[in-house]
Amino acid sequence: MLGPDFPFSYDRWLRHPAGLGVLPAVQHGREVAVVGAGIAGITAAYELMRLGLRPVVYEADAIGGRMRSEPFPGYADHHAEMGAMRFPRSARSLAHYIGLVGLRTRPFPNPLAAATSSTVVDLGGVSHRARTVKDLPPVFQEVEDAWNKTLLELAELSVMDDALRHREVDTVKAVWNRLVPALDDQSFYGFLATSPFFTSFRHREIFGQVGFGTGGWDTDFPNSVLDVLRLIYTGANDDQEQIVGGCQQLPERLWDHRPTDSAHWPRGTSLAALHEGGLRPAVTGLARIPEGFLVEDAEGGARPYPAVVFTAPHRVLVTKVAGARRLFSAAHWTALERTHYMCASKLWVLVDRPFWYERSPETGHPLMGMTLTDRAPRSVYLLDDGPDRPAAMCLSYTWNDDSLKFSALDPGERLETALRTLADIYPDVDIRSHIISGPISVSWENEPHFMGAFKANLPGHYRYQRRLFSHFMQDDDTPPGGRGLFLAGDDVSWTGGFAEGAVTTALNAVWGAVRHLGGTTCPENPGPGDLFDRLAPVNLPE
Repeated sequence: MLGPDFPFSYDRWLRHPAGLGVLPAVQHGREVAVVGAGIAGITAAYELMRLGLRPVVYEADAIGGRMRSEPFPGYADHHAEMGAMRFPRSARSLAHYIGLVGLRTRPFPNPLAAATSSTVVDLGGVSHRARTVKDLPPVFQEVEDAWNKTLLELAELSVMDDALRHREVDTVKAVWNRLVPALDDQSFYGFLATSPFFTSFRHREIFGQVGFGTGGWDTDFPNSVLDVLRLIYTGANDDQEQIVGGCQQLPERLWDHRPTDSAHWPRGTSLAALHEGGLRPAVTGLARIPEGFLVEDAEGGARPYPAVVFTAPHRVLVTKVAGARRLFSAAHWTALERTHYMCASKLWVLVDRPFWYERSPETGHPLMGMTLTDRAPRSVYLLDDGPDRPAAMCLSYTWNDDSLKFSALDPGERLETALRTLADIYPDVDIRSHIISGPISVSWENEPHFMGAFKANLPGHYRYQRRLFSHFMQDDDTPPGGRGLFLAGDDVSWTGGFAEGAVTTALNAVWGAVRHLGGTTCPENPGPGDLFDRLAPVNLPE
């Protein structure tokens, strides 16, 4: 996934036979701290281990973070994806690790996707069934046409799409550097409202409720339009796949993976082998000491490290880690405090079989389809492993205000709310009679180790995001006491909520840690920091 802000080819850097860099032999076996065991933390730890360091991973909960695949009670072979669940094919760095650990993927059943047998769009109490947008009433096609024309005329989509596909970095930079100052203060809704192709409120309303790709866009309406354009340009919202068996397998398998080409460590050494006592507990304090950093944990431990990679959400850093403020400049701390997070809730049940494929004797249509609605559940996803096996139903996936409607309800109350709405949409379908396990649910804003689902910039937040993304360079804005502490995770990336951003910022932090400890990259395989001056995100005036 080549991004417009920083068009560095991470996948090529990963694939190059020269590797990610070389450390002085005196550093081999030296401990470095990695805070957080989500995909960013595990990626950073894995690559630091391959370079010859001994990463010590701290985690408040379990390996996976928001890559959480929760088994259904009584059915351990079936799971619900509580966080991440769909991954674009354009996420090439993520794909590198998926392939490395031998996982399989298959198309995710998004609305109107080729892998989705039926989509039902329910708006204003009226339902429409479709396989493609052409099966919907003309007004939906008008909305799609307005969206496409808006992207082509106001966001230079065709030029950017071609440049990103062919990795023409200079063109990418030229287009994006024009758009950033022009659109940084614009919300997504404001962008649509000023488009000559979206002059009708009704068209904007339908687009918000249904959208195209993964569904409705209205929960993103207050966010910066730049964040939305990043997803469009990179293909993050298209051709999405699911990981067979659950996405939590990826960080778990990387934890156990035994590379054969690590520096210093015996052939086949894994992260698990370097953590015989298991993961370290949650980090509660950070302090500068002559040796580097003192990391304090929830069990009262305190250990020194020359470098720290912090991958937990910003809200954890600013609310739960004593001493952290002194390690950042005022500008960086302001950016950390101002990071905007989306709320998100999910509700899952396991049913006896994928009954939705069965045909109604009255209409001949499938009993149900992937559902988009303007009512409380908003999105219903149907996932199965074959006709004779139990199947998972995501009865609701909601964001922001829609998530807050569920936030105070327990799983049973959430289930009743969803079933009442779906009974109106599908009056002849008794979903309850098919449920064999669940409900299980999550609201990420209520999770104490996350306090939100994922980063989403508001208008005017570009400068904040640039500070955080660029933190790995440890430039003049980094106070001496903070040098050697590196931020990573999808909230540091330009594409919040996507595992690709978590992986690539972890790789940025690896580059920074190698340089901090006296190492270098190979000249024939320069890393993100080596090319930063050429590729750096445009720096808007303060």
